[in-house]
Amino acid sequence: MDIASLVGFCLAWAGYTVFARKKAKTAWCLASSMQWYRVEWMLRMLERDMRMPDAAILSNLERVIGFFASTSILILAGLVTVLSSNTAAVEVLSSLPFSQTTTVAQFEMKVLVLILIFIFAFFNFTWSLRQYSFANVLLGAAPAVDEEEVTREDRRRYAISAAKVIDQAGHSYNYGLRSFYFAMAVMGWFLHPVLFALGYLLVIWVLYMREFRSRTLQVILAAEGRSLDQKRDK
Repeated sequence: MDIASLVGFCLAWAGYTVFARKKAKTAWCLASSMQWYRVEWMLRMLERDMRMPDAAILSNLERVIGFFASTSILILAGLVTVLSSNTAAVEVLSSLPFSQTTTVAQFEMKVLVLILIFIFAFFNFTWSLRQYSFANVLLGAAPAVDEEEVTREDRRRYAISAAKVIDQAGHSYNYGLRSFYFAMAVMGWFLHPVLFALGYLLVIWVLYMREFRSRTLQVILAAEGRSLDQKRDK
């Protein structure tokens, strides 16, 4: 049951990632709607003389992601510490109601899965931070308003490229955040594989509802006269 639930977990995570990526090309979701606003943001940034507010927004985004990257390191340190006291942890888990009998080797395997998840999260968060630093460079190198040799088409192309870098940073942040969600499901594995399976199925449902059917998405789309039922142009 442990192996089956772990295989199902990997397939569910990978499957939802592929599904969300493909569905976002034809339907509105939080990621696709934010990409539209990022392009509009960069277009308006090129029309401003003072770009300190834009730099402040990027700095705020970096600060939030830096918090999650630091948290991932702290969690990894805690998980490594747990491995050194595995026998005591197994005894505590065995005393809990409805928990499955767990050996030390099984416990260590479950902790190692959590370690791998948070390593994956850390790499995504740090990559997101690097991409936001690239966006800061693009912000600093953006053509000034009074540069007459820069055409309107050049400005639009620059804005779209800068928005794409920010969009990629947002995707990396999203992947790292999903890791935290799925790590919550792994916590149920310490009690029983069935609870583990129910946990990651619940996580997928929560992610789908928030990314594709949430009230927040409806409000974001309504600001531009769009709706959830409206198909997205590729």
